[in-house]
Amino acid sequence: MKFDFPIIIIDEDFRSENSSGLSVRALAEAIQKEGMAVLGITSYGDLTSFAQQQSRASAFLLSIDDEEFGGGSKEETAIALKSIRAFVEEIRFKNADIPIYLYGETRTSRHIPNDILRELHGFIHMHEDTPEFVARHIIREARLYLDSLAPPFFRALVNYAQDGSYSWHCPGHSGGVAFLKSPVGRMFHQFFGENMLRADVCNSVDELGQLLDHTGPVAASERNAARIFSCDHLFFVTNGTSTSNKIVWHSTVAPNDIVVVDRNCHKSILHSIIMTGAIPVFLMPTRNHFGIIGPISLDEFKVETIQRKIDANPFIKDKKQKPRILTITQSTYDGVLYNVETLKQMLDGQIDTLLFDEAWLPHAAFHDFYKDMHAIGQGRKPCKESMVFSTQSTHKMLAGLSQASQILVQDSEVRKLDRDCFNEAYMMHTSTSPQYAIIASCDVAAAMMEPPGGTALVEESIAEALDFRRAMRKVDEEWGADWWFKVWGPDYLAEEGLASRADWMLGAEDRWHGFGNLAPGFNMLDPIKATIITPGLDVEGDFADSGIPAAIVTKYLAENGVVVEKTGLYSFFIMFTIGITKGRWNTMVTELQQFKDDYDKNQPLWRVLPEFVAKYARYEKVGLRDLCDNIHGIYKINDVARLTTEMYLSNMEPAMKPSDAFAKMAHGEIDRVSIDELEGRITSVLLTPYPPGIPLLIPGERFNKTIVDYLKFARDFNQKFPGFESDIHGLVANEDGDGPRYYVDCVR
Repeated sequence: MKFDFPIIIIDEDFRSENSSGLSVRALAEAIQKEGMAVLGITSYGDLTSFAQQQSRASAFLLSIDDEEFGGGSKEETAIALKSIRAFVEEIRFKNADIPIYLYGETRTSRHIPNDILRELHGFIHMHEDTPEFVARHIIREARLYLDSLAPPFFRALVNYAQDGSYSWHCPGHSGGVAFLKSPVGRMFHQFFGENMLRADVCNSVDELGQLLDHTGPVAASERNAARIFSCDHLFFVTNGTSTSNKIVWHSTVAPNDIVVVDRNCHKSILHSIIMTGAIPVFLMPTRNHFGIIGPISLDEFKVETIQRKIDANPFIKDKKQKPRILTITQSTYDGVLYNVETLKQMLDGQIDTLLFDEAWLPHAAFHDFYKDMHAIGQGRKPCKESMVFSTQSTHKMLAGLSQASQILVQDSEVRKLDRDCFNEAYMMHTSTSPQYAIIASCDVAAAMMEPPGGTALVEESIAEALDFRRAMRKVDEEWGADWWFKVWGPDYLAEEGLASRADWMLGAEDRWHGFGNLAPGFNMLDPIKATIITPGLDVEGDFADSGIPAAIVTKYLAENGVVVEKTGLYSFFIMFTIGITKGRWNTMVTELQQFKDDYDKNQPLWRVLPEFVAKYARYEKVGLRDLCDNIHGIYKINDVARLTTEMYLSNMEPAMKPSDAFAKMAHGEIDRVSIDELEGRITSVLLTPYPPGIPLLIPGERFNKTIVDYLKFARDFNQKFPGFESDIHGLVANEDGDGPRYYVDCVR
């Protein structure tokens, strides 16, 4: 396949009729005759802005004649060299390999400093060789560069899709041909395109290797990714980090094993507990009244604290049994990180396996800002006894397609991963018909993070996130005493640059985070995770007289084409991934300005939320501010901020092993219990409110009064404000003449 990567020529004379212009156009024509595209740029301007084109170019040619050097005086030459140096440095900051050439008629390498010369692929002196020869030389280097880009599996998949082989294997659309036999199929074909459909093949294609056996180009790509991510082993997973977590658990945990788990873990970890028959002891995180999930305190990780939890668990018979696995969420959904080196020093040898669920943190290994705040990376020493695993969603923060995930493994000094045993668990959870486009995206997402490019991508994300925070503060300052949105984070924000990592550490004395007395140096906020706070509630849980519930803001944003990641009571969450641009975050700022204007004018909802009103006509004549006041009033009367915080911190009494309680549901030994009758009953299902999407109760635990009070509030709120319902997974809704009635499946 021919990819579109032009050779970029930057020359003030590119379209001039003088000798220099004629020469460079002759060279451009010779390049084009050889089948390579050329992009000519006539304005020297700010050369560093042209360096942004490095991801779309196959080579750069930069003129250094009098027009660019301004006449040749010492001062003008110094200015020109400074510009060239900045151009080269900017390119090499992101791309170590793309060919860069300088060319001219009068100047030679004698006029160029060594620090620039050593980054070049060549120096072309016009008129000494024919344009055709020079073109072939440049094209050779450009093609060598392009040929080096594709990582192993993606390269093999491209070659196969372009090979023209007839398909006699599944999938049944046979390279997309079946879609062409139906009108709606033809629409599907036109939408997704020939390449995706030709590349959708099955494991019968030997030349692509096998995901389940880790052979061929698949294995080569996993080894390449392991090198890039600085781990001993790496495995691609095509159905999300939920599955990656289950693979790790099934490879290490058996029935009745003791497991130490972050209470605010992802539900896939709780599913793993149920599937393996393990007995969990939970580490309790902090929370603030914004609903933001905080870190587990350092004291919770102490061996003696964990032992006390083991001693108190009625289902653990052997109290001296070593826990099989520790699993914590790194980072939390809201961006709070742990110092992993501290945890490794505390728990090495005390727990067999340390698993860090880094679904939201695959970028951290590529920037010093996150030093020691991620599980595995370059120069990180292994544990002496405990093996370290990391599960990462390359589709969340990097460039993988949805469901692209990977498992990283760091051997200990005394234990190495048994790949054959591990692969039994891997095959248990992996389809025999994986989507090859997802494998290719795992491959490419890893290759994109190869330094220096990966480091530049992460640094750009941090820089954009900080600029967004600065812009929001600037707007707040200009509004003065009037209301505006806040961005949750440290009080001090550097005026320029990346800021100091120390600024983002969570200190015990810092009031802004609301998590209380934290250990020094143990936790940090990832600046690329931005939680926007709406007016009406402070970090202590106290309500103002008026307020703006976040659900209304995010509905407004969605109707204007801005979709956020997560919505809480008075906060919503956005992420500055490697795909975020200035245009996106500036649009967010302007849309929030527009919301403020519409709120202050109390614009009718039919005007500002027309799609919402079309579904819920009862709101048609309600003003935007009036709706905010109504919902805020309900929240305030019911003290919902404290209720939703306390329910997660309340006593969760385990009455059965999770696997035993879940088995009761499988056998039909359950009662469907209404909310009013739940207190004291044992749930057989996960109960997960959205927001925040963290399981509240797990199978085998009893309902307490605090949790039942929350469910009663959610039921009443949903009836009063349709369209703003709290979604609670685990509730069963049965409709009758008076509306839905809610139940939970409990152990009989």
